[in-house]
Amino acid sequence: MKGVSPELYPFKSHFETISGHQYHYVEEGKGDPVVMLHGNPTWSFYYRELIRKLSPHFHCLAPDHIGCGYSDKPDDAAYNYTLEQRLNDLETFLEKKAITKNIHLVVHDWGGIIGMAYAHRHPYSIKKIVILNTTAFHLPQGKSFPFGLLLFRTWVGAFLVRAFNAFAGIATIEGVKRIRLSKAVRNGLTAPYNSWKNRIATLRFVQDIPLKPGDPGYRIVTEMQQCLGQFRNTPTLIAWGMKDYVFDRHFLEAWMQYLPEARVHRFEDSGHYILEDQQEAVGKLVLDFFLRNP
Repeated sequence: MKGVSPELYPFKSHFETISGHQYHYVEEGKGDPVVMLHGNPTWSFYYRELIRKLSPHFHCLAPDHIGCGYSDKPDDAAYNYTLEQRLNDLETFLEKKAITKNIHLVVHDWGGIIGMAYAHRHPYSIKKIVILNTTAFHLPQGKSFPFGLLLFRTWVGAFLVRAFNAFAGIATIEGVKRIRLSKAVRNGLTAPYNSWKNRIATLRFVQDIPLKPGDPGYRIVTEMQQCLGQFRNTPTLIAWGMKDYVFDRHFLEAWMQYLPEARVHRFEDSGHYILEDQQEAVGKLVLDFFLRNP
């Protein structure tokens, strides 16, 4: 894809047909599976350095959700852009790959909701969990829904996303706090979202955030939240950028209440794109955590 540096993203592309569409994923290495789930508006490119670091030891899989990365980007008539569909896609993908046990789960942003919903359905498949600035529960007490996200749920925000790639573009600036992303990295993060048509998932993810009963996905998040305690004894690492505009300290504190045994590493100078701000530090933490016996 134009704009994606092969030096930064040198991986061979793989595809499965899921829900009638081409579902792209990176697959590198051998060993226990590590499933890395991206959020919005990123794609498997976000995990490029972590894949390099882990693949000598593990079987790394980093899929692109439908509408994202190198996966197909169908319109609304051909695909249902909802959490339930995302969850079903992931379930189908892992079944096709015969990955049903010893899963090391790495989740960020929307990848947390999708990945932990999968874990809720298949708790005995999960061996370890890495949580990176994400959620698997409703808005914590004391946290209001950010105005910026509210804006993107209006017709004005929708136009800015579809016409100008505003959401993905702004994220490459606001998502990092410790560093400034290079032009090559910014281009890599935004390249798949290069037209009105190809920005559909970026917008639908924002619109699909379940805020109240009756919203698509609200029941899934409620059930998942009620059952998060089942992972209290699952080895869990939390690496958190404390300058995240959306997933701030309220979300981190909630995670610590649900999973009090988790190992928590706060990065006070880092933002939502914690892997971009802290590639080496978080990569080393994750590798050491996965190599260590439970």
